[in-house]
Amino acid sequence: MVEPDWMKEVRALVGKEYGHVHAWDPVNAPMARQWCEMMGVTNPVYTDPEFAAASVHGGLVAPPAMLQSWCEPGLHMNNYPPGSTDENPYEALKLIEAQGFPAVVAVNSELEFARYLRMGERLYYTTRLDAVGEQKTTALGTGYFVTLVMSYFAQKDDAPDEKVGQLLFRVFKFRPAERPKAEEAPPEATKPAIRRPAPGISDDTRFFWDGVREGKLLIQRCSGCGRLRHPPGPVCPHCHSFEWDTVQASGRGTVYSFVVMHYPEVPPFEHPNPIGLIELEEGTRLVAQLVGLNPEEVRIGQPVQVEFNCVDGELVLPQFRPVAH
Repeated sequence: MVEPDWMKEVRALVGKEYGHVHAWDPVNAPMARQWCEMMGVTNPVYTDPEFAAASVHGGLVAPPAMLQSWCEPGLHMNNYPPGSTDENPYEALKLIEAQGFPAVVAVNSELEFARYLRMGERLYYTTRLDAVGEQKTTALGTGYFVTLVMSYFAQKDDAPDEKVGQLLFRVFKFRPAERPKAEEAPPEATKPAIRRPAPGISDDTRFFWDGVREGKLLIQRCSGCGRLRHPPGPVCPHCHSFEWDTVQASGRGTVYSFVVMHYPEVPPFEHPNPIGLIELEEGTRLVAQLVGLNPEEVRIGQPVQVEFNCVDGELVLPQFRPVAH
């Protein structure tokens, strides 16, 4: 396939290295602790100074999976600290977009770590446009796979800066495929009914879905230490007991976090589709669909109440609806 002339400008950028993007703060214990709390990571080498000092690390270290977090801009887009580059590492995407390829979807995110980070280290990253693929046509549409590589470094005062990790990020920049015109669509009678996929049920989760069918929101409780846990599991992560029973939750909670799925549109789910991480008043959290509100109205801390809705005539799901304060 002969490429259009405008692609020469795009391909000339392959291999280009974009300047430093610095972290606002050095690697620090409060951010590491908060990240561990949110992600459910309990390894004490990240949060317990005494334990970490006696470990092979000799002190607190940061979770490797936090690498990308240290150099994030914060609440406001592109709000990077002084000294950071003002170059746009996504200029190849802008050039492709200007030629009629407006949509983008992430397809790969591969994080690599060279070593653990220690408290007080100052990081920055550089970006390299690694590759732009040939034009491809997929179910989403026609476009180009674009690969960027972010290399993370720890600054050194008396030695060359040390590479501590790398993020490969690949996106598909594309022109969406045209949908069939209404007159070309098959008659309604010939369309197969698309059913909502049923949840995977195992011996560990069967009690939960049996309860849902009965209009009950059940939480697994360890018989040894009494702690509640969700998602369900065969063994208590705290006292390692295999014995457990259940308690019935009130169904009241708040939106701890949420995401609104816009694309791709997958029948039979609603679009946009708001999904919440609900913190129940009993203390556990679960993921569920939010109903009875416009997606743009979802707020962190919003009070919600469970309701049990039947879809496709047989599948019962716990969904959460906003309630007044």
